[in-house]
Amino acid sequence: MIIWLASYPKSGNTWVRSFISSILFSKDGKASFDDLEKIKQYPSKKYFKNLVNNLQDINEVKKNWITSQDIINLDNKIKFLKTHHINCKIGNDDFTNKDNTYGAIYIVRDPRNVITSILHHYHKSSYQEAKQFLFDEHNWLGFIKNEYEKNLEKKIPTPISSWQNHYKSWLKREKNLLLIKYENLISNPNKEFSKIIKYIENSMEIKIDEEKINRAVHSCSFKNLSELELKSDFAESVIDKKTGKKKKFFNLGPSNDWKKLLDKDIRLEIEEKFKDEMLELGYL
Repeated sequence: MIIWLASYPKSGNTWVRSFISSILFSKDGKASFDDLEKIKQYPSKKYFKNLVNNLQDINEVKKNWITSQDIINLDNKIKFLKTHHINCKIGNDDFTNKDNTYGAIYIVRDPRNVITSILHHYHKSSYQEAKQFLFDEHNWLGFIKNEYEKNLEKKIPTPISSWQNHYKSWLKREKNLLLIKYENLISNPNKEFSKIIKYIENSMEIKIDEEKINRAVHSCSFKNLSELELKSDFAESVIDKKTGKKKKFFNLGPSNDWKKLLDKDIRLEIEEKFKDEMLELGYL
């Protein structure tokens, strides 16, 4: 069955995925992008290849969410999949169900900091445009917009909705859920990663060596991952439309501080729009 590593885009999913892949797939607990790729992204083209004729057709894709997951789970093993998908139902089609989902680790981040990462990663021209991305209740990723994108393995329609709806969808629909705050990963990584280890051990009925855990926590610090990106090719980096070169994926991290970067009017709009959820999470 599937344990989802779920998050709104640019909220720390890759950071957590690096840690889990280091624990499950490396011998020594050291982070590597090769091990990171062993936790696949869903949805992606490979899971719908023999099910859907037109991978850009929303109706065809949504009708096969459950079927594709049935196939993924034929081995009857617990596995992790990364997703930015909202945990939704569209028409008669659920994103997932209890037969395919064991649980989820949901990573959430203060939207006042998410916005700057959205601005950078998705080539937004201004904070106003990035704000609309956060607020858009009909927001989808994965539509092919140019010839370059036709060859991208993971390009498939993926509804994410707004930051608010995404967060609520996973908390309301998923019972066996571990909530991880990005800010706590920064302030107390040992404590947060310990929660993840406990979740993994309980879910997979395994015991993980303490030394390996400590090495993984150190190896998967934002600083080390950022340095690793400079030394090797990272498949998830995006191309800068102006320069044609890859943008840095591990960009600001802990230095992304809305108090220093965000215009007051934008901040107030975000705080008003997401007031209830931000209060619930302790962001206000």
